[in-house]
Amino acid sequence: MFSSSSDLVTAHLFVQVILSTGHPRHYKMCDQISDAVLDAHIRVDPDAKVACECVAKTGMILLCGEITSKAVVDYQQIVRETLKRIGYDDSSKGELCTCFLVHTLEQQCEEIKHTVSDGKSDEDIGSGHQGLMFGYATDETEECMPLTILLAHKLNAKIKALERSGTWPWIRLDGKTQVTMEYKEKDGAVEPICVQTLVISVHHAPNMPVQQMRKELMEKVVKEVIPAKYLDENTIYHLLPSEVFIEGGPKGDAGLTGRKIIVDTYGGWGAHRGGAFSGKDPSKADRSAAYAARWVAKSLVNAGSLAEGANPRASITLLQHMISSSLRHSLYFHSGAVQTILGELGGC
Repeated sequence: MFSSSSDLVTAHLFVQVILSTGHPRHYKMCDQISDAVLDAHIRVDPDAKVACECVAKTGMILLCGEITSKAVVDYQQIVRETLKRIGYDDSSKGELCTCFLVHTLEQQCEEIKHTVSDGKSDEDIGSGHQGLMFGYATDETEECMPLTILLAHKLNAKIKALERSGTWPWIRLDGKTQVTMEYKEKDGAVEPICVQTLVISVHHAPNMPVQQMRKELMEKVVKEVIPAKYLDENTIYHLLPSEVFIEGGPKGDAGLTGRKIIVDTYGGWGAHRGGAFSGKDPSKADRSAAYAARWVAKSLVNAGSLAEGANPRASITLLQHMISSSLRHSLYFHSGAVQTILGELGGC
């Protein structure tokens, strides 16, 4: 943190890391497999209760969890189609195209089933657990997302597009992007000033000249994704800092559904309950209530009226507090130094 007493401006550094398409720890693989299992069930049985976890390591995929469904699902086919869609379609990209699948999927616990859905109308269906679910939005970008996580996602998406199009035949599926943004804070408001540090690590084919890869990352990714106004002569670049990244995917890291939950939301801005989203049907409030909270927070930011008179960098955080089968809603509004409880959601 840096401060200047002359104009009461404080500068903050905020770091955001995003994992790439084939990284085993992020939803781009294990979470996508869990969601593919969920989709297969609710496509046939919209009332299916699904909580599916995925674990990945060298040559092996494990599915575990609880599922109650009328659907008959071919888990082998789902896993292999998902891996192929991600890009693990030949041995040069990893051994997952011929991986061994194990699954220990059981029926949903009868006690939870009775509490949540047995004999209940659609309006009375409960949540599978209690907890705190948060939503967040900011007027920092058009997407109402923090700029740090938005830029990190866009860098990743650009790299993936170059791999998919065949422009970069040397690129592989694993990797990370990290953006450190400098923010200026004044009178309780924060505003992004510049990218202080940028780190990009990409999984690549053997025998690639590191300087060539760094040049292409700078010209075809960094300069095309990050607006020039956020890059200056002081920006620090670490492109392929390890110089070699040939062994990636599950061979390099074990994967698990929900391993990188902060990446799935706001990158450390706002708050997070701790529960993952993927592989969970709508009765799991970890996912559905967090989505609802985000929708409300985004709607309030877009409405603009709540931010008037506070500062142009207003943000909204919605908190849903669930106790057993009852649901109480409260709204927490934060705008700079102003924190106001707006009351019960129904009265907002």
